[in-house]
Amino acid sequence: MTGLDVGLLLLRLGFAGLLCGHSTQKLFGWFRGGGPAGAGALFETWGFRPGPALAVVAGTLELVGLTSIALGLFTVGGCAVLVGTMIVAASPAAHNGLWAHLGGNELPVVYAFLAAVLAFTGPGRYSLDQALGLHPGPGWSVVAVVVGVAAAIPMLLRRRAALRSRPEEVTS
Repeated sequence: MTGLDVGLLLLRLGFAGLLCGHSTQKLFGWFRGGGPAGAGALFETWGFRPGPALAVVAGTLELVGLTSIALGLFTVGGCAVLVGTMIVAASPAAHNGLWAHLGGNELPVVYAFLAAVLAFTGPGRYSLDQALGLHPGPGWSVVAVVVGVAAAIPMLLRRRAALRSRPEEVTS
């Protein structure tokens, strides 16, 4: 048992726990979330249409990513999913800057960075990847981050087009 392995386990479980709240707010309305209808209405104001369906997609992707991270199973793939999802999640508040207290996108940016870091460090000894002998090389870490960024681009372009077509509906 090394401090690094315990640290990675704690990081993975804490990160997954926070993402669990984030995803289940959208999917089930837990933790004072709006569920698909409430989150979907908010998504619509941000230019993500159809809002309820995309809220379910976002929540499901977060759930897939957090499960991968928590278990340390196919960790690099889970990190790619989370990098892309969090880039999209950061976009509505980007015009407010980074800092959360000013309405910025600090939280999804931090989550995207955590996912990128875990893609490079791996899940550590206490993971299913380790138990199954899954040890992707460092090149896969780069691929995970690039795939995550590339996967976000179509949704960002779709949002941009939606906002340009109905700018009077945008509230934030």
